[in-house]
Parts: sequence; C-alpha cells; structure tokens
Amino acid sequence: MTQISKLTECFPDSVLLVSRLLLALIFVHEGTTLATHFSGTVKAMAVVGVGAPLVVGVIALQLGAGLAIALGVLARIGAVLLGLFCLMTATMFHMDFSNQNELLHFEKDLAIAGGMFVLAVMGSGRLSLDRFIALPFLHKRGPASAQAASETN
Repeated sequence: MTQISKLTECFPDSVLLVSRLLLALIFVHEGTTLATHFSGTVKAMAVVGVGAPLVVGVIALQLGAGLAIALGVLARIGAVLLGLFCLMTATMFHMDFSNQNELLHFEKDLAIAGGMFVLAVMGSGRLSLDRFIALPFLHKRGPASAQAASETN
C-alpha cells in the first residue's frame, strides 16, 4: 500500500473536500470575473458568435455549479453539468492544435471534465451540505445505505 493510498484511506472525506474546493475554484473565480466585467465579456464573446443570453447562462452555470460543488450541495448534478461544459468548451473553442496554448487549454478542459465526472460518481463525501439535507433523490435507499448511515453517525 502506498503512502498516498494510506492517506486517502485515513482521510477520504477530507480529500474529497479539498478536491471539491480545488475543482470549484476555477469556475467560481471565472464566473465572478465574467460577471464583474459583463459588458467586456459580452463584447468578447460576440466576436466568437456567443450572444448575451448565453453569456448569462454560462455565468450562472459557473457560479451556481461551482458553489454547489464547493459547498457539497447537489454537487453530483453540478459536477455533471460542469463536466459537460468543459467538454463543450474544449471542442468549441480549443481545437487549434497547431497553437500550443490552445492545445494546453483543450487538455486542461478534458482533465477538469474527468475530475468532475469522478466527483459525480463518488459524491461529495461526509464533509458536505448534502449530508445534512434530506433530499431523497441524492441518497440511495436500502441495506447498503443503512449500513453507510450507521457508519457515519
């Protein structure tokens, strides 16, 4: 067993929390930046054919899903949405592989999407708001969940 696997075995929920915060940071930061410079953002996005309503949607997605992931409330849904957003962004805006910077952004978007899909599968862990909110569609019912609930309490 490696040192890293020992660490993650001892502190899985802490690792999930730190991972969620790291994944969310880029989206919350970018969404805030786009919102605070809205007119410039709309002008820049118009050049590539993206209209103001879609810019508003992107800002809402980045802030809403980013905060959901950071806080761990509806994090699985936020992770899927941001994972799909990253795949779309990579294929729509970063396909000029002759440009090293574009290739880097393409690969970065794919890596972030992968992290988001892992988060969607794993869930946000015990250090999250989901744990404290009783939303039936977020929690599996049955013997396995009963055992998991008894282990967390």
